[in-house]
Amino acid sequence: MKALGSILLLSLTALSLGGCVKKAAETPQSASTSAELPADVAPLATALAEAHEAAPAATPASSGLATTGEFVAPMTSELVSRQTGQVAAVMAEQGDTVHTGQPLLKLESAYLELEVKRLEAEVGRAAAGLADAERDLARKQELAAKGSVPQATADRSLATRDQLSAAHQAAQAALALAREKLADAVVRSPFDGVVAERRTDVGERLGEATVAFVLMRLKPLRLRFELPERELSRVRRDQLVRARVEPFPQEVFTGKVRIISQTVDPKSRTFVVEAEFPNQDGKLRPGLFARVELEGGSDA
Repeated sequence: MKALGSILLLSLTALSLGGCVKKAAETPQSASTSAELPADVAPLATALAEAHEAAPAATPASSGLATTGEFVAPMTSELVSRQTGQVAAVMAEQGDTVHTGQPLLKLESAYLELEVKRLEAEVGRAAAGLADAERDLARKQELAAKGSVPQATADRSLATRDQLSAAHQAAQAALALAREKLADAVVRSPFDGVVAERRTDVGERLGEATVAFVLMRLKPLRLRFELPERELSRVRRDQLVRARVEPFPQEVFTGKVRIISQTVDPKSRTFVVEAEFPNQDGKLRPGLFARVELEGGSDA
């Protein structure tokens, strides 16, 4: 009986193994055959499969360089009044946007205005005297030509005319100087920019070297950033630069590389690059942090 039981057990084991082998052989065939889908789903699955096959290959990532940087003013100017005196009015505050020629500050100038008026009167008197001398000289020269008066008389008239002409020119020069001093009593902006600092107030006295304002130019504006030394060969002048800033997250500002440092920092192993942005709308300001992308490389 034991022998019969062993034979039966071996037979069952063989049948079981045969069934497993058969299922394993059938698996690839079943995997290669698409499963039956419901009638209402099958068209959608077919359309998705066709769209997947027709989709273009993914575009490779840009070869540009990405980094971060900071906008800086290309020009900072400390304004000093050319005329000494007491401040009568301040017409600009820190943070104000100013334009070329815009008045920023005015000194007390009453005495300068009086001096201009006095010299204007002096020029008028000199002009009148010169006109009389011109007419007298013309008459004397005409009479001397006819022999009615000695030539010496005409020569004296000529000398008088020359003296009055010189006096008139001197009065005109003094008037021009007085007007220049009066104009210098108003401090004006030398360029379009922003007031970074205001260092004076009404009632203070400005000396010859007293700084009244610090201005920064905004148009154009520079973007300064650093790149690893290995990227030196990929950067060139006039290369296109794109920048994004947090105050205007949906906008991309474009500029061009203007300065490439000729030295590499031995500690950070980086070099400095500066790009120029037109900034015609004035949105960009010095100190803004920016995400930077340089288009292409040295062969672009």
